[in-house]
Amino acid sequence: MRRRDILTFLSCSAVAWPLGAIAQAPPLPAIAILSSGSPEAFNSFVESYLQGMRELGYVNGRNVQVISTWADGNYDRLEALANELVQKRVNVIVASGGLISARAAMKATKSIPILLVSGFDPVRLGLVVSLNRPGGNATGVSLFSTELLPKRLELLHQLGVQIDTTGILSNPKAVTAKIDREDMEDAARKKGYRLRIFEASTEREIATAFDLAAREQVSAFLVTADPFFNSRRDHIVGLAACHAIPVIYPWREFVDAGGLMSYGPELTWAYHLIGQYTGRILRGERPGDLPVQQPVNFKLIINLDTARALGLNLENVATNLISLADQVIEKEPAKAGSDQVAAPPGCPK
Repeated sequence: MRRRDILTFLSCSAVAWPLGAIAQAPPLPAIAILSSGSPEAFNSFVESYLQGMRELGYVNGRNVQVISTWADGNYDRLEALANELVQKRVNVIVASGGLISARAAMKATKSIPILLVSGFDPVRLGLVVSLNRPGGNATGVSLFSTELLPKRLELLHQLGVQIDTTGILSNPKAVTAKIDREDMEDAARKKGYRLRIFEASTEREIATAFDLAAREQVSAFLVTADPFFNSRRDHIVGLAACHAIPVIYPWREFVDAGGLMSYGPELTWAYHLIGQYTGRILRGERPGDLPVQQPVNFKLIINLDTARALGLNLENVATNLISLADQVIEKEPAKAGSDQVAAPPGCPK
């Protein structure tokens, strides 16, 4: 081979090799969000999750690919969705929207890392061996929102709600429905309140529950920490306003939508931490070695506009509670000497 031909061959090879390498570049690591809720209701939580990943150097679309799957309250779809994600060989599954998502993911795979956001003790339900050393392929955040139901009932009383009969909105398809009921039965019995359980797993059933609660003159109402309810925040808050029923919620997002009050951990904190855990797993850490985190702070959020619309006497009863609240929402402060009660927000004129 002549010298000029040899140089031409080497030059072409040098150019062709990088192009071939680019064509064979491995795909980006795939992160799957398996949620029992809806994208509209969980948008802020997903953004907190992505921010947690970014802090460890992982950016969606740049060096990692995030795939979102939503059951939109149809819990029966979760197992099929989880199996599809396993077939796609994703690198991590984020089980979002309660224990029902976590169980579907864990049934589908024993090897792919699973990050869960749980409203109940995952040890008690057998999802992990322990909080400090979860073992297996799952870890995440335990919010203990279910155990706060009796505390929420007490906070309604402290706000000035005269409680005789208390109601609880529960999704019968939820993993913790039976536990929610038992905890509330115990709390109501200790306080001497009558308790009514209203079950709902569709929007129509939610509306029926509030209609029945109004007819039975339920004086205080609690909404359980179910993802289906969280995805229907505006609907539930509107029904509570129209029927003028004092309701306390598990998450502050209900109060931001016009609800009376909430008490519990912040979901944005939980998803931010899960995002950081995703980055650590992508760097090589094992989920079984990462402790299940628990919230340190529980936030009390009160909407004074809604409280006044319900006719609650805040001046004589709830002054201390309001001063202890982490945030008070008040768009229109009450005028001095005014005893006028505004129409509940969201009700038909």
